[in-house]
Amino acid sequence: MLMSYVAVLVAGLMPVVCAGIAKSGFKGYDNHDPRAWLSQQTGFRARANAAQANCFEAFPFFAVGVVLALLTGVEPATVDALAMLFVAARAGYVFFYLADKATWRTLVWSVAYLCVVALYVLAMLNLQVG
Repeated sequence: MLMSYVAVLVAGLMPVVCAGIAKSGFKGYDNHDPRAWLSQQTGFRARANAAQANCFEAFPFFAVGVVLALLTGVEPATVDALAMLFVAARAGYVFFYLADKATWRTLVWSVAYLCVVALYVLAMLNLQVG
């Protein structure tokens, strides 16, 4: 199995993990209206909710990049490496978001974003060559 497939699965699950962090262990959590409850949160819960939203935003761009790279014949080992680096950077993003370390969060966000851009560039270059 290609590791890039696993990376897409993990990236798809990351928003759920962030939502769980935002909601877990709080006695006043309201499952009848979770969005309203989350909108009133502060601190790490609010940051976990924001990380959840950003993980949802990043996922389609990443997943399509992996698919395009593989469909155009980019070396699977290269796609795997970029996909795993993306997931590692996104995990760092969530960690630094929760820890309220904005500079580090931006740094690892940039690494993840560049991984996705690289997938698209490699796919386009592979089309031109092939």
